[in-house]
Amino acid sequence: MATTSSAFSNHKFQIKLLFILTLNLFFLHTSVFANSSKFSKFSRHPNSESSSRRTKHSTSDDGFLHSVQLSLDHALLAHSLALSLTLSHRTAQPVILDPVNDCLELLDDTIDMLSRIVTKPKDHVNDDDVHTWLSAALTNQETCKQSLSEKTSLNRDGITIDSVARNLTGLLTKSLDMFVSTSRPETGGRKLLSRQDFPTWVSSSDRRLLEASVEELRPHAVVAADGSGTHMSIGEALASLEKGSGRSVIHLTAGTYKENLNIPSKQKNVMLVGDGKGKTVIVGGRSNRGGYDTYKSATVAAMGDGFIARDITIVNSAGPNAEQAVALRVGSDRSVVYRCSIDGYQDTLYTLSKRQFYRETDIYGTVDFIFGNSAVVLQSCNIVSRKGSSDENYVTAQGRSDPNQNTGISIHNCRITGSTGTYLGRPWKQYSRTVVMQSFLDGSIHPSGWSPWPSSNSLKSLFYGEFGNSGPGSSVSGRVDWPGYHPALTLTEAQGFTVSGFIDGSSWLPSTGVVFDSGLL
Repeated sequence: MATTSSAFSNHKFQIKLLFILTLNLFFLHTSVFANSSKFSKFSRHPNSESSSRRTKHSTSDDGFLHSVQLSLDHALLAHSLALSLTLSHRTAQPVILDPVNDCLELLDDTIDMLSRIVTKPKDHVNDDDVHTWLSAALTNQETCKQSLSEKTSLNRDGITIDSVARNLTGLLTKSLDMFVSTSRPETGGRKLLSRQDFPTWVSSSDRRLLEASVEELRPHAVVAADGSGTHMSIGEALASLEKGSGRSVIHLTAGTYKENLNIPSKQKNVMLVGDGKGKTVIVGGRSNRGGYDTYKSATVAAMGDGFIARDITIVNSAGPNAEQAVALRVGSDRSVVYRCSIDGYQDTLYTLSKRQFYRETDIYGTVDFIFGNSAVVLQSCNIVSRKGSSDENYVTAQGRSDPNQNTGISIHNCRITGSTGTYLGRPWKQYSRTVVMQSFLDGSIHPSGWSPWPSSNSLKSLFYGEFGNSGPGSSVSGRVDWPGYHPALTLTEAQGFTVSGFIDGSSWLPSTGVVFDSGLL
């Protein structure tokens, strides 16, 4: 009898939830329709040259901010819905709710970014920041839908959430289009800065931290498995950090830590410092075949802005037959991974969103082992394709889904080596963008260089390019003949994918202390 009553109550709850959702969707549809004239007035027309060169004015500012506010309102509604679903299924196994929890975490991040756009005075909002936040918000929605598609346990609820996610995707797409149409009067590219030791977004204090010895760091917490530090696990150390805007440093002494870590959006400026590659090792074994969606499979997940990792090995030990199994997922803006090793097989490094920089880092994998939709530069890294369950490996799978997103993968001055039959990349999404520049490519690289995504129509809309590469696999004579492939980028095009040109690194990297080359070598 108690079981019947519980089931009846749960059924009533779902009916009530569906009724509320229907009313909210009707309200949002009406709001979008009522304001459609504002969107159409400022949206980009492909055949209009003047629209791409339009400068800001007060009316367009008001229209743009209104569109962002509408997106924010819808994101808040979607968050309430997802939270209600987790409560209605609170007795379910945690893995079953993973897709909804993924969406909750991604919506938290989206709400934070959209709130910053609408609340900051317009004179104090940096165009690169706004472009990054809108691009990331759109990526978050694509990621939410991807997680929902990987799990069918909440099929009916998944359809409900998916419909809300699609509506939010449409609103964000319009906001991003309005921003790009009105805010960049010329080509829309960032100015190129002179060669420096670090991108300028890295503060002088962070720069010192990246180069300082462990003794000089004065960490907030020390993790040691033998009990000699302040904490015995990394998770405990992260939980002990006080909230604030300052940099929090955690020293991970030599040892192997079997943990899955999550640094949420609200936990910013976390720095993890180990004792060196192979000495400080974080190991997890989650995988898609093991019941986790791709997003949740990460051994280390960092969403809070300003994340830094130094001298650490991060491993997903699920193995070559486990399908998607992420070692490191990063959705942190202005993040740095320095002198680390990222070790896995399929989907090793998930560069989810925002601006990221990797330097002197080893990345091992098989299929799509560097993927995501951030604006990321990998510089002076060792990228190694290893023997897996297939005869073919793919280094990158870039996920740019909208032509207005400022995202892509730039591989600069790296070494790409490994097993035979390795492709530099394949287009995960329609506007996939990846370049390989001034790098050494060994004989494992397939002569065609790049591979199509199954059933994809992106060969015209993607952007793949190479510039100044060397080594046995660098010849472009046998490369693909796709419309979107550029076998020899011009100097100007290549400069646009450097640290300064692509991730505005000269404005933020100096503060982290990581060594970098801001331009071409």
